[in-house]
Amino acid sequence: MCEAAAVRFGIDYGLMRPLKPARFRKVGLFLLFWTALGLFEFLQTSGQIAANHTRVPWQPLLVTWLGGMYLAALTVPPVLWLGGHFQLERRPSLRRVALHLAACVVWSAGELFLAAAILPRIGPTFIPANLSLGLRYLLWNSLSSNCLLYWEILAVQAAFRYHRRYQDRERRTAELEAQLARAQLSTLKMQLQPHFLFNTLNAIMVLVRQQKAPQAEEVLGRFSDLLRSLLDDENAQEVPLRRELEYLRLYLSIEEVRFQDRLSVSIAVDPAVLDAMIPHMSLQPIVENALRHGLGRRSAAGKIGIIAKRSGGMLEIRIEDDGPGFPAASTDAPRGIGLSNTRARLRQLYGDRGSLLTGNAATGGAVVTIMLPYRPRPEIQETEARVQYFTKEMVTALSKHDFEKARLYSNEDRKARRDLALIRDKYASDPGETNS
Repeated sequence: MCEAAAVRFGIDYGLMRPLKPARFRKVGLFLLFWTALGLFEFLQTSGQIAANHTRVPWQPLLVTWLGGMYLAALTVPPVLWLGGHFQLERRPSLRRVALHLAACVVWSAGELFLAAAILPRIGPTFIPANLSLGLRYLLWNSLSSNCLLYWEILAVQAAFRYHRRYQDRERRTAELEAQLARAQLSTLKMQLQPHFLFNTLNAIMVLVRQQKAPQAEEVLGRFSDLLRSLLDDENAQEVPLRRELEYLRLYLSIEEVRFQDRLSVSIAVDPAVLDAMIPHMSLQPIVENALRHGLGRRSAAGKIGIIAKRSGGMLEIRIEDDGPGFPAASTDAPRGIGLSNTRARLRQLYGDRGSLLTGNAATGGAVVTIMLPYRPRPEIQETEARVQYFTKEMVTALSKHDFEKARLYSNEDRKARRDLALIRDKYASDPGETNS
């Protein structure tokens, strides 16, 4: 019970449980602390004796101090129990102070009684062998120092308790910040969806007014497919690039009905980056912006190009069009909902490593570049790490002419590469699967 109280209220006492390997270090540190304290008192007393030019045998002095500290360590649990149940730093009161003063005297006297009864019988010491004389000797010489030790134990316990509360506050603060970040990301994402829905429904309404019923029905069907896909990933903040391209193709299929032969789209994506994670609904607002401000303002045909590749440790995605481009005054800070919202989400998810840059191509047209850290799906990332590890170990074994070990690592490397290929084939055949 005393040990449980010690764990609950600040110090893991750890001496009364069956010792497990993980607990030997804590017990060792505990004993080391009390040994160091006893040696400190021994050296301090020896120094004072030497300063008075008095010759005193060191063995009894060492036994007295170390033995006394070990007995004090054994009697710590009641102090911790009182310190935990009657904390002074939270609700200091005259009653609690009086309780600890009384407990201080009782504990100090009890510990000195044990010292008088035990220490003279285990080795040379300055304590008289007679129990009554030994107790009077210790009470006269050590009661005040034992009382001070009682308050020092309470102070250390309070410090541990304060540190634990500080860590708990830090953990709760981190959790709240993470929840706030998720809420902000969800808010940014929800801002995009009504904007996108409104624009698509408005395009359908225009087709109806133009009495283009077949085209309106076709757009409604594709719009339904797109909404179904979006609802499947409603709670996902990130999806693989291949999944984001599926949304984009569904959206472009709707716009192709609207623009008919005027819209030409080219998608050039490095197959190696198809499993890279990107923010959900990050490409559609940019492509929509290109259609609205580029192709939507002219009667001639227009082109949109989407390029994705890996650049070092970063994923680079470029969306280009051949429209009029950005006005010179707005290339640095576009004000559209789609661009500003995507930029804010990149900053929220990746900090300084995520960016959205806008500009105009030398041949004309707007260019939007997204830069974000390259991160494949977690299972692919883990399997790639296995491949790298086994390859490295195989090369190291070969350099040491350890062919048996090299053969084992080679087998593991082949297994990891086979697993990696299976995972990639799985996602290639099931592009709708996401990781939220």
